[in-house]
Amino acid sequence: MSRTHWTLNWAERPTEEAALFNPAFCGELISRSATEYQRLRASSFPFAMAFVVLPLTLHAATRAALPGRSDTTFATWAAERGAMLAELPKRVLMLRPVTREALLFLTQHGALAVDAQGLSAGPHPLKLSSRKVVTSLDTNDARRAASLVGRWFAGQGSAAFVLQSLGIRP
Repeated sequence: MSRTHWTLNWAERPTEEAALFNPAFCGELISRSATEYQRLRASSFPFAMAFVVLPLTLHAATRAALPGRSDTTFATWAAERGAMLAELPKRVLMLRPVTREALLFLTQHGALAVDAQGLSAGPHPLKLSSRKVVTSLDTNDARRAASLVGRWFAGQGSAAFVLQSLGIRP
């Protein structure tokens, strides 16, 4: 079996990519979205929607285009950003191994649990409200965006509607 970029040992990965795509940080972003979704909707975060979190929150231009509030009309926002969102399905596919690795990390550490309905808080959820001692503006922006995405998605009708609006087939 040939090794791909994502199957390299962590020591062999480029430093910048290892820092940005590490399972703990990416898992934190997914956990922030899932926690906010579950808090507002009182149901599990749909599993398929977890694969959209990183492409929306890690890509600076997409993150900057997210609305400032979670009560923004989702369909209108997506329709007005068709050109920008055209690249999103490709990013979802490219980041799929990173998302899987983050989800595995979260479930192995008990931060999230997976059930038939999706993702919910595990026996050892992350403490997301604590302030990080050393952080960057970009990291803080990604964290805020992940929380917003969870609240925003919670106000939508269904996971299929959200994914379809973003041009992604479940």
